[in-house]
Amino acid sequence: MKTTSVSRANASASAPAAVSDPQARRILVWDAPVRVFHWLMVLSFAGAYLTAESERWRLVHVSLGYTMAGLVVFRILWGLIGTRYARFSDFVRGPGAVMHYLGSLVRGRPEHHTGHNPAGALAIVALLALTVAVTAAGWATYSEIGGDWLEEVHEAAANVMLAIVGVHVAAVIVSSRLHRENLVRAMITGRKQGRPEEGIRSAWRGVAALLLAAVLGFWWLQWQGAPAADGSAAAVSSQAAGRAYDDD
Repeated sequence: MKTTSVSRANASASAPAAVSDPQARRILVWDAPVRVFHWLMVLSFAGAYLTAESERWRLVHVSLGYTMAGLVVFRILWGLIGTRYARFSDFVRGPGAVMHYLGSLVRGRPEHHTGHNPAGALAIVALLALTVAVTAAGWATYSEIGGDWLEEVHEAAANVMLAIVGVHVAAVIVSSRLHRENLVRAMITGRKQGRPEEGIRSAWRGVAALLLAAVLGFWWLQWQGAPAADGSAAAVSSQAAGRAYDDD
């Protein structure tokens, strides 16, 4: 069983970069749903983190948190039924594979993986799990379920996410230089260097369009109630001030 797993991993990875392979060309690796998910998650996390301390932007913060939760659900489903490189079975590896890849990275000759490398896969799984923790604790705090400790969990998990994102971005920059391949551009175009037979056949743009439409529709519905919510908050504040004045 272990031999089969290692063989399968070696089939999609090689020590030299794909750009040195005479048969390598730009092939489609990341389908459209994976790319749309990725950039929506980037936008949602950045927006939620930047609005975390502002009462004025609380609705935006909460809406982006719910968006992240929905995106995680989608990514889990797509990781089970999606295209080859989107599936967890293609890139989730054990600790040994992660350490082996990190060793090759330190030596300056990182193994080339057509899809996610083992270290990147570890970051993905960690970020998905942390998103669940962050959004669950955030929802409980927003719904006034539990005590202050849930708010602390929410903030701590978000800070850990930020740290992992920072490491991930740094790793992408280093890997791009060592592989001589722009990995950020690959997550935009969906194309990387590889052999023709390794590419996926369809980008599944229809699924990506539905995902984007669902997120934009959710934002529109959420923020339609923003003026009313602000008015209610103002009314509550006025009533509270009036009661305080009467008590005096």
